[in-house]
Amino acid sequence: MARRRITQETFDAVVKENMDDFEMDAEDALKDAVEQFDSQGVDLTCIVKAVPVTSDDKQGDQMQVHEVLQALDALKNNGDITTITAESEIISDLKRFTEQCSIGFAQRHLASTKDAYPVILSCCKRSLEDKEGVIASLSALSGLTNGQPDLLNAEGQTLLILILNKYQEDPAVTSIGFRTIRHCCLKHEQNRQDLVKGGVLPLLTGAISRNTECGELVKEACATLRHMTFDDDIRVAFGNAHEHAKMIVQDHNALKIITAAAKAHVDNFSVLSELCATLSRLAVRNEYCQDICDLGGLKFMMTLLVDSYESQELVRQVFCALKAIAGNDDVKDAVVNAGGVPLIVIAMNRHMGNPHVCEQGSACLSVLALRKPKNCTVIMENGGTLAAVQCMRTHPDVVNVQRQACMLLRNLVSSMEHFCPPILAMGAQPLIAQALQTHGDLGDVFKAALRDLGCEVELKELWTGKKGSLAY
Repeated sequence: MARRRITQETFDAVVKENMDDFEMDAEDALKDAVEQFDSQGVDLTCIVKAVPVTSDDKQGDQMQVHEVLQALDALKNNGDITTITAESEIISDLKRFTEQCSIGFAQRHLASTKDAYPVILSCCKRSLEDKEGVIASLSALSGLTNGQPDLLNAEGQTLLILILNKYQEDPAVTSIGFRTIRHCCLKHEQNRQDLVKGGVLPLLTGAISRNTECGELVKEACATLRHMTFDDDIRVAFGNAHEHAKMIVQDHNALKIITAAAKAHVDNFSVLSELCATLSRLAVRNEYCQDICDLGGLKFMMTLLVDSYESQELVRQVFCALKAIAGNDDVKDAVVNAGGVPLIVIAMNRHMGNPHVCEQGSACLSVLALRKPKNCTVIMENGGTLAAVQCMRTHPDVVNVQRQACMLLRNLVSSMEHFCPPILAMGAQPLIAQALQTHGDLGDVFKAALRDLGCEVELKELWTGKKGSLAY
């Protein structure tokens, strides 16, 4: 059931009442107001939980206004002035507005309800010929649209593409432009499709190709490319995620560009993590998986696991990329032949306390074991099964760790039944039974694992093939 909502004005009035009528200080007045509305089941996600500060309006009268709205009002008041001094003030106000938007979603939402989007868009238009103004206005637009992709309209899309084309040789502008596009594409399928039609993909791949040495730009461009392959908008029945991935690879040579960029940042873990994450989103077809391997991507990932296994986030993203390209059966063998299994197991054991590494490591081994009896043997001999069981023991409350570890165990014994006794000897059965009790929503996964391991399990037949309703 949806929770009740209130306006910012209602919340501010209660805070003011606490201060004026009950003589509370600002901190206690805010705390009391929050507690009041929480007890009534009110959703305060979009409410700025701060006391408005004193501001002068156009007539010089003093009034209480939240700081983000003060910055917005200043932009509105200076919008029609074209002097050099005013331009400098506008840039200062834009920076102040961006800083306020960075505080939280509530500030951004409040600004959007007061027509911030057209004001910021107007600033973008008037600053087209001024790099400093473009950076300031784009930063403000990026801050405002973070979590609010619905704000972007056709005019804004056209303006973003225009700015990126105009400043495509400037890494500072393009980085902020890509970040803005990424914010506008998250959970918004229509924006993704419109921007792809508007020509954003060649701008992204071209920026990586031209600025391979610029780590921050490479990160922003890759992250934006990755967002173009998302299917995260629940408002649409289906999106163009797969089609966008195909366009990025086939039409814009992204795999070669990204693998080349990876080799230029061997010491930058944050850039390498983003590059691996992007490759994992682009490996959507059998031939793409092989292409990544042929371009040196597999060899590079193996090197990362050897040289950089101390970095948890990098290890996790390498696992994601390996899992993706191992969807190709030939690549499965290539990973195992390159010594990938012991490297994966070592990294899993090193970061056993990190549930994300455990989840992706188990998933990676699970894919390598699928339909590959020889690979199953390698995984068993190198301690992969024991590592997965230990992951289950370490993270009993993390459902994805439990699920991926069970999938690995199933894939191992489905090809090699004689592995059942040693896996059971590791203590797998009570761990799976515990997972079944703790995570009942995925009961079928855990029951199937017990069944394949030869354990007794109660399976309920939901339908017998006879006419009638299902009985639960």
